[in-house]
Amino acid sequence: MTGHKSQLLSTCISSNILLFGTFTLKSGRQSPYFFQAGLFSTASLVSTLSSSYAATIASHPVLSSNFDVVFGPAYKGIPLAATTACALNTISSEKYGNIGYSFNRKEKKDHGEGGNIVGADLKGKRVLIVDDVITAGTAIREAVGVIEAAGGKVVGIVVCLDRQEVLKEVEEGQERVSAVMSVERELKVPVVPILTLEDLIGSVSGEDKEKMVEYRKRYGVKN
Repeated sequence: MTGHKSQLLSTCISSNILLFGTFTLKSGRQSPYFFQAGLFSTASLVSTLSSSYAATIASHPVLSSNFDVVFGPAYKGIPLAATTACALNTISSEKYGNIGYSFNRKEKKDHGEGGNIVGADLKGKRVLIVDDVITAGTAIREAVGVIEAAGGKVVGIVVCLDRQEVLKEVEEGQERVSAVMSVERELKVPVVPILTLEDLIGSVSGEDKEKMVEYRKRYGVKN
């Protein structure tokens, strides 16, 4: 595991952002872990998170030099876009100093400059979306629609965690497709996670690990 991934995972565990136990998800599944991205709520935690996004982007063979604007879908994506842009500039002001960031309003503004995009203009720009997780892909698809309506082109998506689990249970022998896989295939752009279910399994031991492995067998796209 690379340095920024290891540091982020350690921070998530020590700050109780990542919990292990038994949790009922919105889908009704009983998950042995729970990820609370909203708890990245201090300067130190946000700094660790944004540095991890920036390191993931800067080290990616395709995305590192293939975007003009970092876009954060309202609401959780707003601070992610701003702080990731700052962290990229810290990595290399020469390479990323002119990278813009923007986000959308939930409701279009009907006064002043109007519109529903705040920040860098998206028209004719290559746009990289940053978000916390992709659960079903609905929010990401909405963000893509907003970006395209503003004249931008989505070139990639970076998320904090890929749960690597099926959208729906299938019969034996059928392909198991996750939300990330579905979005990647539909949009035909890379969806890059910082952390994955595999990383989480590697971070625990004992009964917690057994539960994680069993969950992966039942719901995971990788066994």
